[in-house]
Amino acid sequence: MRAFITGGAGYIGSHLADRLLEGGNQVTVFDNFSTGQHRFLQQANTSEKFKLIKGDLLDKNDLQKAMANHDFIFHLAANADVRFGTEHPSKDLEQNTIVTHNVLEAMRSQGIKKILFSSTGSVYGEASVFPTPEESPFPVQTSFYAASKLAGEGLITAYCEGFGFQSWIFRFVSILGERYTHGHVFDFYKKLKSDPSRLKVLGNGKQRRSYLYIQDCIDALLLAIEKSREKVNIFNLGVDDYCEVNDSIGWICEELRVKPLLEYTGGDRGWIGDNPFIFLDTQKIQSINWKPKLSIKESVIKTVNFLRQNEWVFESRQ
Repeated sequence: MRAFITGGAGYIGSHLADRLLEGGNQVTVFDNFSTGQHRFLQQANTSEKFKLIKGDLLDKNDLQKAMANHDFIFHLAANADVRFGTEHPSKDLEQNTIVTHNVLEAMRSQGIKKILFSSTGSVYGEASVFPTPEESPFPVQTSFYAASKLAGEGLITAYCEGFGFQSWIFRFVSILGERYTHGHVFDFYKKLKSDPSRLKVLGNGKQRRSYLYIQDCIDALLLAIEKSREKVNIFNLGVDDYCEVNDSIGWICEELRVKPLLEYTGGDRGWIGDNPFIFLDTQKIQSINWKPKLSIKESVIKTVNFLRQNEWVFESRQ
């Protein structure tokens, strides 16, 4: 495989690059380093089959040139700061939806037919069925992030129908583990590092979430493209469990050996578009013999240990 990874210097993308290289594939990472990190590519850089291109997906000409001579596109680049969507409504449109169209057009110009896309479980909005299956009807969208990802899914499936593309679309829960650089564990760790005596918690702490360990995520991606051969392949990714934010806080504090005073902002959600309950049905991905190895608690602890050993990531996210 000659793989092209957008956002390949990021959290999930860099892990995917490592695993593809371990499998003997040629890998090109295309990243603008707005959030990606050169340090995440240290292992990849040791391979003769690895190539790094610094570029912007909004630059159509550079993207088309960079994509030449590849046969599989892994489109992972995105703006993932869900909670700040209302502060810059055009950001999700540009960095999630428009760049997805640019990727698809670059593929069409280069005769590339296969694409894997990182979507989100948030596209189900405030679902009425739990765990939520892939066939669940979509309710009203509640965040700019989810709306932009759903638009990306729509574009991809239309290109599959109109131009003979083949796609693998993954609706993730939040992913935890090594190289994690945004999300609640990151935020709580940073706050506790600054002041271990108190912790501000958005909402009431009773929001329910499911999470997945990064290596379990990569296992699922690679297994699906090997075994699922439909024109459009859509999978939920998560574990058969969920926890409250309060549970996660307890595990983090236990690992850091701190007992802060918890200060809740109130309400059943932390920000506009924050869904109080996300829990996905993963029977479809499990039907091809995938099963996560780590529990949510184990994933949280792995993430805390990574942050403790790599506090430079906080400086890079100032």
